[in-house]
Amino acid sequence: MIDMEFRSVKILFFILVVPVLFLPVFVYADDNLDQVCSQLVDSNTPCQNMAASACRAQLEKCSQYYDQESAQITKDLSTTASQKKTLSSQVAALQDKIKNLKIQINQGNLMIKDLALQINDTASSIDKISLQIQQSKDQISSILQSISEEDNKSSIEIMVEGNLSDFFSNIVYLEGLNSQLSDLLKNTQDLKSYLEDQKNQMDSQKTQTENIVKIQTLQKQESDYTKQQQQSLLTLTETQYQQQLAQQQDTQKKAAAIKARIFDLLGISNAPTFGQAYQIAKYASAATGVRPALILAILTQESNMGKNVGQCYLKNTSTGDGVKIKNGAFAPKTMNPTRDVPDFLQIISDVNKDRGLARDPFATPVSCVMYQNGVPYGWGGAMGPSQFIASTWLKSGYGARVQQTTGKLGDPWDIRDAFLATAFYLEDAGGTTKSGEFNAVMRYFSGATWSKWEEFYGNSVLSIAAGYEDDIKAISSSS
Repeated sequence: MIDMEFRSVKILFFILVVPVLFLPVFVYADDNLDQVCSQLVDSNTPCQNMAASACRAQLEKCSQYYDQESAQITKDLSTTASQKKTLSSQVAALQDKIKNLKIQINQGNLMIKDLALQINDTASSIDKISLQIQQSKDQISSILQSISEEDNKSSIEIMVEGNLSDFFSNIVYLEGLNSQLSDLLKNTQDLKSYLEDQKNQMDSQKTQTENIVKIQTLQKQESDYTKQQQQSLLTLTETQYQQQLAQQQDTQKKAAAIKARIFDLLGISNAPTFGQAYQIAKYASAATGVRPALILAILTQESNMGKNVGQCYLKNTSTGDGVKIKNGAFAPKTMNPTRDVPDFLQIISDVNKDRGLARDPFATPVSCVMYQNGVPYGWGGAMGPSQFIASTWLKSGYGARVQQTTGKLGDPWDIRDAFLATAFYLEDAGGTTKSGEFNAVMRYFSGATWSKWEEFYGNSVLSIAAGYEDDIKAISSSS
């Protein structure tokens, strides 16, 4: 009886205790999850000594954790916004906003690490498929050579080499070779099709990574600005804050102050004031039906993204590398050499010919590639205030549509043409109605499909547009 009980205890030990000893290292208690996820975000070599599947599982768990944290902070911010505007409530709201932005940036870092794993897996798969295709080609070449040698033999040669039985054996051999050749050709075609799918998948993964970096750039800018606001408020007393709030509201009513505000379009010489930019946006709106405030908001967002609009020159058309305008430093991946460089050179040539300019393609500002933790993602090469890439401007016909409207060749560096092209894009994407604006803005950023985390871009643009709408009303009321 005692022996039976002892065996039962041993069995229970192996069932309940031993498996715990072999649990993957990425299983943590929830109260420690914040620390674990922070370490994953900050580490340059995340998931060390973990299998790729285990690493991705941990990254996904952290992403869900950050989703929950962000949702709670957003809820808290909504509550704070409805409260009376006191200094302490404003500081608390700014602190929550900074925390939320940090969480969103951490989420982006986790997604980049996950995508890096996927890209490595896909690249490895591409290498294997490429090797299989080469092996199939070698086999096909060998079979074709054998068939050719047999076909080139005359009937006399065949009869001299052996008897009639050998002759028929050669026929069977050739039929076998032909069958093997057919199978190899089909297999090679299937491999090539799979290879193209893998390459498309990797391009998609790289595009997702590039978009995350763009979103993070905007989030970091907003976080820095919010920290400045918080620091400014911390130096005030409650009385001073209420006085400043009243002055701010009074200033916002003064159209003169609004008109004098500089519309920040980097890379554009003689940047317009807000009032001048509004007049250009009104012209583009009349041609497309897209409201001026949305056009202005898109251009503000694009021009501020990474603070790198027009900060590079293309120098090498074969590699797409360039230099930084500010200091002449090497700038890799300034423009995609196969997709965009030929169209870029064509646009420069057309603009020079049509307008009698002498714009040098190697001294024309374009955007630099974006970096995340010192690593370049995607390609630079976006042109002018609207940040169109050359292939979209030329092949998608936005330059041609500008020409049809204005009667002159479209120039992506001309601020009026840039406004008009942006409006055309938003019009095509359904941005002529309030209900369609968010989708139109997201298409402008990410194409036909996008993920939940990319919606920060669209929400940010619509927030900017709401601010511009107030400014436009102030301008209209003072006219």
